[in-house]
Amino acid sequence: MTPSTSTSLSASLDRIRQQFPALSRPVIFFDNPGGTQIAQPSIERITKYLVESNANHEGAFATSIASDAILDEAHRAMADFYNAASPEEIVFGNNMTTLTLHISRSISREWKEGDEIVLTRLDHDANVTPWALAAQDRGVKINWVDFDVEDGTLQLDELQKALERKPKLVAVGYASNSLGTINPVTRITQMAHDAGAQVYIDAVQYAPHGPIDVQAIGCDYLVSSAYKFFGSHVGILYGKRDLLEKLFAYKVRPATNHLPGKFETGTQNHEGIAGVLGALEYFEWIGREFGGEYVEGLREIGYKGRRLELKKAMTAIRAYEFELSRALLSTLEAVPGIRIFGLTDSRRLEERVATFSFRLRDMHPRQVAEKLAAENIYVWDGNYYAINVTERLGLEDQGGMVRVGAAHYNTPDEVARLGEVLKKIAG
Repeated sequence: MTPSTSTSLSASLDRIRQQFPALSRPVIFFDNPGGTQIAQPSIERITKYLVESNANHEGAFATSIASDAILDEAHRAMADFYNAASPEEIVFGNNMTTLTLHISRSISREWKEGDEIVLTRLDHDANVTPWALAAQDRGVKINWVDFDVEDGTLQLDELQKALERKPKLVAVGYASNSLGTINPVTRITQMAHDAGAQVYIDAVQYAPHGPIDVQAIGCDYLVSSAYKFFGSHVGILYGKRDLLEKLFAYKVRPATNHLPGKFETGTQNHEGIAGVLGALEYFEWIGREFGGEYVEGLREIGYKGRRLELKKAMTAIRAYEFELSRALLSTLEAVPGIRIFGLTDSRRLEERVATFSFRLRDMHPRQVAEKLAAENIYVWDGNYYAINVTERLGLEDQGGMVRVGAAHYNTPDEVARLGEVLKKIAG
């Protein structure tokens, strides 16, 4: 869905920002790709859980029963957020990295020596090294798909060549946490399935910025982390039910063999999962309050109930951030001596999220980040764990890049302030 150029969300930023206690500080948070600020409903869910229902799983007493009810509701809410077929397809864990390391062990048990998989040089290392380690253990070959160093887009012709070798798995990111590129994951999934490969999507960077529909994409697995979408430090994996049911689970003997519990090893971060539910309730509020102009189109697709509200929210956020991307791009391009990496064509902003990485003159990225921090503007520097990107761009031994990432609580005034300070730093 092409983002709208206007949305009521943009006229209500004060109401949005009031939902984030951290935003009361005189600080500009452009470090969002590394972790967003937490929404008040998520904080309230965490606190309420710890005070009223802090107990372990499946007890016969009131707090355990209440705890299980909250966890069950969180599974249902995440199924709605992803548009999964059922809550049993939702697996909670520590974070995306831990979940991927865990599930890769189960998935790779079905690989045989001489099999092949496909990885990309555009991905965060959490969607690279777990598979590389599994491939090493199983004697499996890795085929790499490169990205265009000029515009940061994945080279789909290389992917097609790799798929001709009939790999077992394609691991790909929904959006690059380094360059902001949105990959055409529905097309990639179809290409992979036509070749007989399963598809594992890292949606951590995309999840705060737009609607996700795993059934429309058709992917086999998709994973994100709630602390990147205004919630708690918890990861959430989607897997097709038939695949999860037949996969071997690495777990202790007393643990259930039923989904999703067989992959939720040990005692989970219950208060964190409650915080995920709170973050999704925040999105529901966004949908009700600011997503009205999208309701008919989304109903035509077939969404209803909470799924409709969540899709309204994420569509409204995507539309507003489209304008933030435009503002960030024009602001950064006006800074003397700057080099922006990734897509910079204003006609192709629908192909990226509002995450931009750059170098400024001959300054080390950490130096730029420190100077911005001194002006109360928070950004990241380095490789952000997307080490293949900085290596491919020849920047890993030069400190990587400076990364600025906007979320829907950021404002045009904050973007303008960033430009002013960068011009001062550039001299």
